Amino acid sequence: MHEDFSTDELLFQLAYFPQPPYLLAGIGLAVGVLCGLTFGRLVQIKLDSWKQDRLPLLPLGNVEITMSYSGTLIGIVLFIGSCLQIFGFASGAALLVALVLSLLTGGALWAQLERLMQQVESGNFKAVDFDNFDEFF
Repeated sequence: MHEDFSTDELLFQLAYFPQPPYLLAGIGLAVGVLCGLTFGRLVQIKLDSWKQDRLPLLPLGNVEITMSYSGTLIGIVLFIGSCLQIFGFASGAALLVALVLSLLTGGALWAQLERLMQQVESGNFKAVDFDNFDEFF
């Protein structure tokens, strides 16, 4: 009975991949939101400790903050990639677009956050202008 199938075909018959990936989109959203809230709280704690004890704000990338930020990016990649698959994109293309979009946005946000932390530490804090893209890099 199984002699008619190749190993790959048999594997795909045994493994069930639900299409579209609604569950993966929900998991990605949950991971992104939870890690994002954790990241925001850790940055707030760092700012509070700077206000009270003048502990240094930079370097921003300690293990806890980097892991929560990375978790946020991974969750957003899963969410965007799954949503693109729901709207008809191929799996590989959707995840590639989501990865590139998340890495570019996440990198710009991290650079902007470090620049703001430098301004706060030096005392010359100014308002953030998100319309001027020259300040991101």
